[in-house]
Amino acid sequence: MKRSEIAIIGGGPSGLMAAEILSLQDHSVTVYDSMPTVARKFLLAGKSGLNITHSEDFQQFADRFGEASKAMRSALDAFTPADVRAWADDLGTETFVGSSGRVFPKAMKASPLLRAWIKRLEAQGVRILTRHRWTGFDGSALTFDTPDGRKIVHCDAVLLALGGASYPRLGSNASWLEALKEVGVEIADFRPANCGFDVAWSDPFRERFAGEALKSVTATSNAGTIPGEFVISRHGIEGSLVYAHAAELRDRLEADGSAVLTIDLAPGRTGERLAKDLARQDGKASFSNRLRKGAGLEGVKSALLREIAPDASRADPKALADLIKALPITVLRTRPIAEAISSAGGVRWSAVDETYMLKALPGVFVAGEMIDWEAPTGGYLLTACFAMGRAAARGIDAWLRR
Repeated sequence: MKRSEIAIIGGGPSGLMAAEILSLQDHSVTVYDSMPTVARKFLLAGKSGLNITHSEDFQQFADRFGEASKAMRSALDAFTPADVRAWADDLGTETFVGSSGRVFPKAMKASPLLRAWIKRLEAQGVRILTRHRWTGFDGSALTFDTPDGRKIVHCDAVLLALGGASYPRLGSNASWLEALKEVGVEIADFRPANCGFDVAWSDPFRERFAGEALKSVTATSNAGTIPGEFVISRHGIEGSLVYAHAAELRDRLEADGSAVLTIDLAPGRTGERLAKDLARQDGKASFSNRLRKGAGLEGVKSALLREIAPDASRADPKALADLIKALPITVLRTRPIAEAISSAGGVRWSAVDETYMLKALPGVFVAGEMIDWEAPTGGYLLTACFAMGRAAARGIDAWLRR
């Protein structure tokens, strides 16, 4: 029998995972990527250790995807965090669970895993063609801009795994939007996810403290109260603790025009204990000394308190303790989507069937961040991309066999 020709457009985690599954089913698989090398965003994530998945209870893990959790559940059931670790181990990448429950390769790099993965794919017959930028459809064929000019490709099935709209310099620039809109695919507007926020810092505070981390704090929004740390940037705030609240803050900004992230600068002490400790301080001492001795605050924590509440030095111990336990940071807007770790929006779930095939385009499937879903950082994004790539591959194989 003639082998089916499958085109996978996008060489990120979803596309490469689909290529792995489909090439094992005796299909002819070609991966096309616009960049000089594949998986550039995957490699960038690996610079900070490659948080590959999370070790928390699977039910809790599977609920981290908000409104999309139900639609994604079958894909996640078929490739759980435990399966991700086993897959990585099979590629020679041993993993470990960090103190936060996040899972990392012991090498703390993405490049060894990616090299082993590509070697496996090539051994299975997968062709990888880089510098091939997909430009749309020509009837039932695909068109690409390549170093050798325009190319037309005919195939039996297509997987689009082109990413969202974050990190456009790495290839995820949402340039595919118009091609899908033209054929009737419903698209939700892209929005930044896991992003930083602008704050109206004073010039002195910005100049002195940009780049400083606030550690051992908690942050509260409608997303809940979460411990961790974040960073003061020249524009506002960013970092893992901010990203955990990003979707809620973004949605609140869109709905109300304003949003507040409430910070507990001393989560190890109750407000009552803080008020007593502050009341014991010498009233003639400097405010900095009273904060340091009475509340354990100094450096950027002390400076942030004074930035948000300039009159804090005149507050009585109870009011000062209340400020320390619930310091409101008003955020003005999200940072640009090009700076975001990931994006919300994309192909609507209503436009995709249960096999990840586009209802408007039989034989064309989608996976990964180009679909409308989001998740916090912590291994959720990468695991979901792997899982959806595998689910779409199964859908393609079943469709071709029918």
